[in-house]
Amino acid sequence: MQKIIDFHAHIGEFTGLFNVKMSASDLVELNREYGVERTVISTFPNDLIKDAIDRFPNELTGLYWANPYDPNAVKGLREAISHGFKGVKLHPLFGAFVASDEVVYPIMEEARKLGVIVQIHSGHPPFSLPWSIGELAEAFPDVKIAMIHMGHGHAVYIQAAINTAKKYDNIYLETSGMPMHTKIKEAFETVGEDRVLYGSDIPCHHPSVEIQRVRVSGLNEEQLNRVFYENAKALLKL
Repeated sequence: MQKIIDFHAHIGEFTGLFNVKMSASDLVELNREYGVERTVISTFPNDLIKDAIDRFPNELTGLYWANPYDPNAVKGLREAISHGFKGVKLHPLFGAFVASDEVVYPIMEEARKLGVIVQIHSGHPPFSLPWSIGELAEAFPDVKIAMIHMGHGHAVYIQAAINTAKKYDNIYLETSGMPMHTKIKEAFETVGEDRVLYGSDIPCHHPSVEIQRVRVSGLNEEQLNRVFYENAKALLKL
């Protein structure tokens, strides 16, 4: 059976526009059903992640959800990493900041000091377009940035995500919610075999759909193993 690390999922309740929810125990149960070995999760408040990774240390890995406008964000990130979190999550759309804005710099500088990854949402103007994530990557070339959704649902943004990642070798691309299965293979072949990561975006998407999209992308079994498992394992230093 294919080993899988899900690089992008959430727990908690997301009302309004999304109207979805997922508990840590339900997430673990769902991923056991689909053979997912480990899942990278983020949410707000961050205490939900802390409790989840304490309960399921062998199956859940936490990222610290950072609000750049919060004066305690850098301190919070530092404390989260000391507790076992593996990196930081930035969501420009939720936080209403452009990805490359200087308000993000203190968090990026702390991520650089700590040697941890930055996961950042992409695909929604004006805040989280691939070009602005590229500007952030250029400003912090020694910080590894995972561009979640690799442009999301718009063909122009998807291609921009690939082109941007080709330009900046510290950008990784994650597959969830991106509808064009062939672009996964294109990214693998042109961006780099070590820089494409499987993710589900549970509970907004379902692993059955997200896994199948990667499976039919045209990659062979060895390449699929990199996308589903080895790349995330290396990036997370597991």
